[in-house]
Amino acid sequence: MTMTIDRLRRDATVLKRAYAGQDPEALLRVAAHRPRAQGVALKHADFLHVIARERGFASWPHLKVSVETQGMDRAQRQQRLGQALKQGQSHVVTQMLDADPSLPDGNLALSLLLYDHTSVAQMIAGDPRRAVKPSPLSPPLTIMAQSKAIHQFPEREADMLAIADLLLAHGADPNHGMSHGDDHALSTLYFALGHANNMALSEWLLDHGADPNDGESLYHATELGHHGGLRLLLAHGADPKGTNALLRAMDFHDVEAVRMLLAAGAQADDFNAEEVGGEAPWTVPALHQAARRMSPPAMVTLLLDGGADPQRIYDGVTPYAYARIFGNAALAEQLEAAGYATPLSETEALLAEVADGAVPEGRYVDPAKMPPAARNIIREILHLPGKLPHLQRLAAVGVEYDLADGSGVTPVQGAGWSGLPDVMADLLRLKPDLGHLNDYGGNLFSTILHGAENNPEREGRDYIACLRLALEHGVALPKAAPDRVGDPEIADFLREWAEAHPGQVVESGPI
Repeated sequence: MTMTIDRLRRDATVLKRAYAGQDPEALLRVAAHRPRAQGVALKHADFLHVIARERGFASWPHLKVSVETQGMDRAQRQQRLGQALKQGQSHVVTQMLDADPSLPDGNLALSLLLYDHTSVAQMIAGDPRRAVKPSPLSPPLTIMAQSKAIHQFPEREADMLAIADLLLAHGADPNHGMSHGDDHALSTLYFALGHANNMALSEWLLDHGADPNDGESLYHATELGHHGGLRLLLAHGADPKGTNALLRAMDFHDVEAVRMLLAAGAQADDFNAEEVGGEAPWTVPALHQAARRMSPPAMVTLLLDGGADPQRIYDGVTPYAYARIFGNAALAEQLEAAGYATPLSETEALLAEVADGAVPEGRYVDPAKMPPAARNIIREILHLPGKLPHLQRLAAVGVEYDLADGSGVTPVQGAGWSGLPDVMADLLRLKPDLGHLNDYGGNLFSTILHGAENNPEREGRDYIACLRLALEHGVALPKAAPDRVGDPEIADFLREWAEAHPGQVVESGPI
């Protein structure tokens, strides 16, 4: 049946009534795309928003304009192509353009995402205001910065930069920020560098006045797997203070990145606990970070030489106690040798025994008495190599195994996001809540898919095995999932599962 605006509005009304009646499926659909904070009363416009998000559009106005101008079928296909270009799903891009080479025609956003200089120039010449006008949510330069097509079409770099020059000549702002949360914005530079790993456009933006101190880019530059972005930002005056970039680099044991940031003025103990975009930081003070991330001695030495405080207390725990609790024997020995060993509480001592390989008989942890910094230790260590036995011992002495982190992500979801089926299988054995929705609106299934496309360390991980485990445990498979994922092998697996288990396929749900 052809979708019309009236039909879509009726769908929203039906959803609103079902939600008011506490229909389980309606509750799940709204939770997957929740437009307001938990507990805030929803308006009719919020249900229109859910209808739009379920169809892959950013908002109801975006869906409405697209349907009115293109028709639902073509609009949805254009939207899917745009998503693929932003997410780097090159096989989807190729398939869609092979099937319909005309799909981007007349669509400014798609022409920008594909770096089609000729088409963009023609549209701007027809209406110069389009060079700065949101299309529909962000101005053209910000839209182009979100594209990952540079990795699929590297030969289009010159056209991309020519478009940037054209937009700038018509008043584009290299420092435009796209709203992200109530009081936070993501800059065009962040999208080019931290999201798209597009060094050419990032350098162009910095050369044309983009602020390297945008609160995001330096932090995310440490996640790229190379130092090009970090070097570029520092050369343009990025200030590491207060960014937690050094601490994020430690997540990847990147000693060189930490050395670069220290040389640029970062303080080893400069931990910023403030929320960014409504989220608490993923990091903790340097030596505590070294303890829980199992940092090598070279990293610890660099931190100590850089001024990290070996006696700093974080959430009631010293670096030495943290090292003992998390099982970083090398760090504990370094601190002890330097005279910074501290007495352990009864609970810390028990956790240290567990970390050292023991399962004390008849002794259990009272979660309420655990140091706040270590309360969710299972969630903290599950992604680290060789930590499964430690995780199992922690669960055996009563440490919580289904406690959500600051973003609402539970350990089993974290294992799925990390692509670790052995860890995920062990957590599933403990019967966690598989219906839990995290703060992103994701469940176990969608969190696995998100990790498959966004985990910086996804190379070599087994996301199909994680999906199989989730599905074997009864997690629902949204009908649209195979067509929305970027990895063709994952898409094929989901299609085969859907054919073999049609009763598990649902019309909607988080993807």
